[in-house]
Amino acid sequence: MLVFKDINFMGIRKIAMGISLVLILISIASLAINKLNVGIDFTGGSVIEVGYEKSVDLEPIRLALEEGGYKDAIVQHFGSAREVLIRLAPREGQDKAELSSQVIGLLNEQNEAEVDVRRVDFVGPQVGEELREDGGLAVLYALIAILIYVSLRFEYRFSLGAVAALIHDVVITLGVFSVLQLDFDLSVLAAVLAVIGYSLNDTIVVFDRIRENFRKVRKKTPIEIINISINQTISRTLITSLTTLLVLISLFIFGGEVIASFSLALIIGVIVGTYSSIYVASASALALGISRADLLIPEKENPEDVRP
Repeated sequence: MLVFKDINFMGIRKIAMGISLVLILISIASLAINKLNVGIDFTGGSVIEVGYEKSVDLEPIRLALEEGGYKDAIVQHFGSAREVLIRLAPREGQDKAELSSQVIGLLNEQNEAEVDVRRVDFVGPQVGEELREDGGLAVLYALIAILIYVSLRFEYRFSLGAVAALIHDVVITLGVFSVLQLDFDLSVLAAVLAVIGYSLNDTIVVFDRIRENFRKVRKKTPIEIINISINQTISRTLITSLTTLLVLISLFIFGGEVIASFSLALIIGVIVGTYSSIYVASASALALGISRADLLIPEKENPEDVRP
């Protein structure tokens, strides 16, 4: 088992917080400028997945769709060079079956061999808007519930530190998807919510040990007590993170395109969440002035000592 002792984690907290601030600013700037490359789950539209007998170039497919009146179609390989994914914006008054038939007809005309239709999905624009709003509210409600829970279990400085770490994790994860323009759909939103839970679990473990050491260890400064607590829990944190990452990397490599974005979001979240439980949550609580006096259990008044 990994053993850590006397590592001064809080000694570089200002550098770590500076790096976090830079990453958050880059993420916010990208989200404001590039925005997220949201899928049809949020925008509405149609997705048609087709297969070919041989590897196929995308440019002739794009040209055939443009000539057929689908200039806004997004065409990309899906899994291999023989599989193609086509995304189409919603069209008012056009039936789903009619749209897919027209697109398949155009593809068959463009290709000598018959195209194999693997999947056709359709989401209406109103449903997509509702999903986008509900997804954002789900993240907001989760953060509020966590703020209340940690406040009740620990102390308000800890709750603010935990929420700061979770916002840090969510913003950076979304920022990576925005910078790289990766597909952001419902599965990725589910991964973001899972990241919140995972990161909070790490943070609670560290906070629990910090509270215990504040009450038990005397003649130590808050920085020293937090360093002791992190050294005592870092082995568990790293082992948990590494084993989780092994599973997620396997899913990303071998799971196919369907869950690639989901796996990648979790990989980013686990890495950032492990870092934030140390250098964002704990450092934030320290910056807010947490001390031993804040965590001592108040002594109960002995009724026998009370005089009438």
